[in-house]
Amino acid sequence: MSSPVKVLAAISCFCILLISCGSEDTPVPEASPQITAATPQSADADGESENAGPELGSFGVDLSHQDPDIRPGDDFFRYANGKWLESFELPTSRSNYGSFTVLSDRSDQRVRTIIDDLSSREPAMGSIEQKISDYYLSYMDVETLNELGISPLLPGLTTLDQIKTRKQLIAALGRAQIDNTASPFGFYIGADRSDADRHQLNLSVGGLGLPDRDYYLEDTEEFIKVREEYVAHITRILDFAGIENSDTKAAAILALETRVAEHTWPRSQRRNRDLTYNPMSYEDFKAEYAGLDWDSYFAAAGMENLTDLNVSYPSAMSPIIELVTSQSVEDWKSFMIYRFIVDSASVLSEEIDQEAFHFYSTVLNGVPEQRERWERGVMRVGSLSSLGEAIGQVYVQRHFPESAKAQMDELVENLRTALRQSIEQNDWMSADTKEEAYKKLEAFRPKIAYPDEWKDFSSISISRDNLFQNAQNIRLFNYEDEIGRLGQPTDREEWGMTPQTVNAYYNPSFNEIVFPAGILQPPFFDPAADLAVNYGGIGAVIGHEMGHGFDDQGSKSDWQGVQRNWWTDADRANFESQADALAEQYSQFEPVPGYFIDGRFTLGENIGDVGGLSLAYRAYKMALNGEEAPVIEGLTGDQRFFLAWAQVWQRKYREDALIQRLKTDPHSPSEFRVNGVVRNFTEWYEAFNVQSDEALYLPPEQRIRIW
Repeated sequence: MSSPVKVLAAISCFCILLISCGSEDTPVPEASPQITAATPQSADADGESENAGPELGSFGVDLSHQDPDIRPGDDFFRYANGKWLESFELPTSRSNYGSFTVLSDRSDQRVRTIIDDLSSREPAMGSIEQKISDYYLSYMDVETLNELGISPLLPGLTTLDQIKTRKQLIAALGRAQIDNTASPFGFYIGADRSDADRHQLNLSVGGLGLPDRDYYLEDTEEFIKVREEYVAHITRILDFAGIENSDTKAAAILALETRVAEHTWPRSQRRNRDLTYNPMSYEDFKAEYAGLDWDSYFAAAGMENLTDLNVSYPSAMSPIIELVTSQSVEDWKSFMIYRFIVDSASVLSEEIDQEAFHFYSTVLNGVPEQRERWERGVMRVGSLSSLGEAIGQVYVQRHFPESAKAQMDELVENLRTALRQSIEQNDWMSADTKEEAYKKLEAFRPKIAYPDEWKDFSSISISRDNLFQNAQNIRLFNYEDEIGRLGQPTDREEWGMTPQTVNAYYNPSFNEIVFPAGILQPPFFDPAADLAVNYGGIGAVIGHEMGHGFDDQGSKSDWQGVQRNWWTDADRANFESQADALAEQYSQFEPVPGYFIDGRFTLGENIGDVGGLSLAYRAYKMALNGEEAPVIEGLTGDQRFFLAWAQVWQRKYREDALIQRLKTDPHSPSEFRVNGVVRNFTEWYEAFNVQSDEALYLPPEQRIRIW
């Protein structure tokens, strides 16, 4: 299901995230100091001081989750997490659960406390405290929402129903992001890939209601059932608005979306930066795709006097234009009406909201129950596209110790040193390409914990008694911010995540690596944990994000964020050969019977994982300063390092959710972010005495490291 325009859609489109991740000429240090063991002086969600020792186990890893009956070389993921996987029962409100979820839940609880505190003070009207409080309280007022039913949508439904002509349809498609409807075209304003200091309009195709084109085009038993359920669901959604012939219109919507899916690029192509960068002047664009009145389309979207744009999926444009101009206006209108209702469901009555949840969570992900209302309220108010950054200011004051930021700065520089050494020592890259790689590495700009500049929300109006209007006001604020970027320079201080987010990302346009405060907690980062654990956790996360600058797509941008080929042909061929071998490895994994990992689609993240852990291991060894790591609870430093990596990816999925992940998420499932990685490390074989008869064993000549 598509979502409203995000305030940072421009940044997030090109960000490569850890899960679902400017230039600063910083000198590279000669040595890598050890992490200090300072204990942060912060408070937890209940206001109590945090413990002086590690949060997990005696040194940072919870060994009670291990299954010692499994040989590490057969299944390292279950060797490290097997008892937890066997005993843990997924909450009925979750499609998956793991280490990331534990921290996200903790973050949500803290945000709830912040909101409750703000609400108890009766903040001044117009203050950000009032807006946060009233938006949350308007969401929690279920009684009012149930009384209103579908009525908040009636003006919008009337407007959509008045569409009679093709010209009116094109204008409505142009306004789709403003009106929270849908369109087979999508756009956002992002950094120009040829000049990261300017904004550029990016135009693409989309508009599918199901997670991926495969859900429409593949005739597996699973997807046939999903399509049947989809039509029934659309019918029920249209019935809420009293739409006549709802079942016939639902079938027509599926047929229309199927035709769009036929021209939608496969997911591996959609992430290929060479294929998706096609800049052209606006006049040339109109001549090339003359079948649509683009002046009217963009005028309706609030954009005039365009000079240039990027066309993301050029071969799909003409077929989609043909669908817009040939398919009946009534079918397109039904398509937009359905999406208007379902995309607004979360701010409407419980019965409408529950129907949207039933299809998109129960049918598609196997989740039986919704999360509690307060949890959903926290997610709504605390998201990046809402008031999350404002909440983040309070969050970091209460829950993030500045000492942790200083240690993260140190860790980043240690990983930078490790990557430089890796580049120096590789034998498949020429001196000329290495010089360009060094420039990019030294220009990496780390952003840690929270932004130095905070967004201004003063122009948004929020009331306690109108949830639908609150959501609309925030959407319009974000949209106007988005299109207002055209003609303006980019802002390198902007963040693509809130401080409380448990994630990280790399942004190739700004050549920056970003680590919000939310991820700087155990099992990723614990100042009181063993050195090996912190390097196997947050160290590998840092390496992962740095590695994205040199993965199959991030490596297509230079140190300034300009998309260009800075490689020699021979060096690029050497890189591609290794990347192809890694893609082939992952394509053999079958998480669900009949459903394999798409090694091409997940290649960037897999390179990030393998390279990130490799860099973290190198940095860990440097941090030991030539000394032997102590043995703790019978485990060597290397064993603790790899166990920390496996602990980070502890996660359990529902099968339907796992299938959707395989079709839509460029990250491999957690099991293979462990097993698919460690089998490429000779150091892992040595640490756990892995033999050639064990399931994960790869002959040395087949092991891929790249960085």
